[in-house]
Amino acid sequence: MNLKQLEYALAVADTGSFTRAAERCHVVQSALSHQVARLEAQLGVSLFERTSRRVRLTSAGEAFVLSARPAVEAARRIADDVAAACGQVRGRLAIGEISSLTALDLVDVLQVFHSRYPHVDVRWLTAKSEMLMADVTERRLDVGFVGLWQGEVLKGVQHRLLAREELVAVLPPSHALAGSTQLTLGDLAGEVLVDFPEGTGARRQTDEAFQAAGFARKVQFEIGHIGLVEKFVQRGMAVGLVPERVAREFTGVSRVPLLDAPVRHLYAVWSPSPTPAARAFLEVMEQWLASA
Repeated sequence: MNLKQLEYALAVADTGSFTRAAERCHVVQSALSHQVARLEAQLGVSLFERTSRRVRLTSAGEAFVLSARPAVEAARRIADDVAAACGQVRGRLAIGEISSLTALDLVDVLQVFHSRYPHVDVRWLTAKSEMLMADVTERRLDVGFVGLWQGEVLKGVQHRLLAREELVAVLPPSHALAGSTQLTLGDLAGEVLVDFPEGTGARRQTDEAFQAAGFARKVQFEIGHIGLVEKFVQRGMAVGLVPERVAREFTGVSRVPLLDAPVRHLYAVWSPSPTPAARAFLEVMEQWLASA
C-alpha cells in the first residue's frame, strides 16, 4: 500500500462518497476507485459498503481509519518538520470558525500570517462548533474557533479562551417589549423565536438556559447562519438571542439586555501536537490579540 491509497480511502470515509472524495483529492473518480480497490485487495478486506445511495465504512473500514489517519498525518508532516528545523515554515494550514466569531478578525490574522509565511497553503471554512471540534480532534483541521456553553468541558484538544459573551435579545422595533431596559427569559417564553437547529451547540446554550429558568419556548425558525437571525427579526417574524457583539452589527432591530442571560465562551482549539504551520499561526494570533 502507498500514501495515496491511504489518502484516497480516508477521503471516501470523510465524505461518504467516491465522487466527492475524487473532487476533494483532485483526481478522476475512476482512478480513485481503482486505488481504493487495490488497497482493499492488499488488505484482504472490504473497507466500504457500497450501495446506489451511499457509501459507509465496514467494521474493518472503521479500524482502518483509526490507524490510517495518524499514519497519513505523520507522513505529511515529515517534510514540514524538517523544513521548520531549517527555519522555513511551509505545508498546509486548515482553519475553521463559527459564523458568529467576534473575539478577533480572522481575516486580519490570516493576512499577517500569509505575509510572514507565504509558503503555507491556507484552507478556511465556516461551520458549527460541534463539527469544528470533531474536525480538530480528528486532525482534519489544525485550528478551530468555537463557541461553547459555559461549563462544557474541552477534551482531546489544546485551547485558549478568547472571550466570554452574554446573549442579548434582539426584537423588531415595533415589538411591545422593544423599549424595555432589561428582560428575562420568562418574558420571551411565549414569543416566536429564531435559533440554530436543535442539537447544535449554539442551540443547547439557549435550550438549557430556558430549561434551567423553568420555561418552555417556541423555536419556529431554525437557521444555519447567524446573519439570518437579523433578517427574521427585521421583518417582524421572530425574536432572537445572539451574543452582544453580534447584535451590535445588526441593523433595523432593537437590542435588550437579559437579566438571566445565557453565556457562551469563545475558544481557539487545536491539536496537542500542532504542525509547524499551526504553531506559527497561533503565535501570530497571540500577537494580534495582544495588540488589538
